[in-house]
Amino acid sequence: MSTWMRANKGFLMFLLLFGVFRTAVADWNPIPSASMRPNLLEGDVVFVNRLAFNLKVPLTDIVLQRLGEPQRGDIVTFSSPKDGTRLIKRIIALPGDTIEMRNEQLVINGQPAQYTALDTAPETIAHVGQLTAQRISERNQTEQHRIQVLPQIAGAARSFAPVTVPADHFLMLGDNRDNSADSRYFGFVPRELLIGKAERILVSANIQEHWQPRLQRFGMKLE
Repeated sequence: MSTWMRANKGFLMFLLLFGVFRTAVADWNPIPSASMRPNLLEGDVVFVNRLAFNLKVPLTDIVLQRLGEPQRGDIVTFSSPKDGTRLIKRIIALPGDTIEMRNEQLVINGQPAQYTALDTAPETIAHVGQLTAQRISERNQTEQHRIQVLPQIAGAARSFAPVTVPADHFLMLGDNRDNSADSRYFGFVPRELLIGKAERILVSANIQEHWQPRLQRFGMKLE
């Protein structure tokens, strides 16, 4: 074994440095579900800047230094506070914000978000079938992005009472509001569980069409 390690020390050093790079500097994240539609699609692979918010000890949630402040509207990867699963959602409310949802409409610090209908698109839900998603522009005090809703889904969490986000925590929602397991189900996300900021789509393939490349999405900046 020692002979093999000496003969391959260059390769082993590469693997070590590559592992440190992926766990501490930058990473990529495949999109496995529809929870961020219409902005992220299944089959997208996004670039994640792990140094956007925190410098961490590799392979841990130990924060060595804060490098930047998460902003409302950032798309971020994080570990679920419920079970540790890696998720990707949008930051909707910051520490100290008071937020509520009234039949899909967000109210942040007393200011209702503004909504403009855009278009519709088909979406297939497992065990339900094909539905029609309504795509909408959502504008709050500081930023604007697209979301979608699925009015046909019964029992979706379309409302919640006012809550205040604790210090060093964030409230996350999926852009596909009626088809996303997010802070409405697992609560606020502590800052130390943030992994990084998703900045752009590296590559994309249509998993329902034999992995055909979606070239128009390559390099697309996330908003």
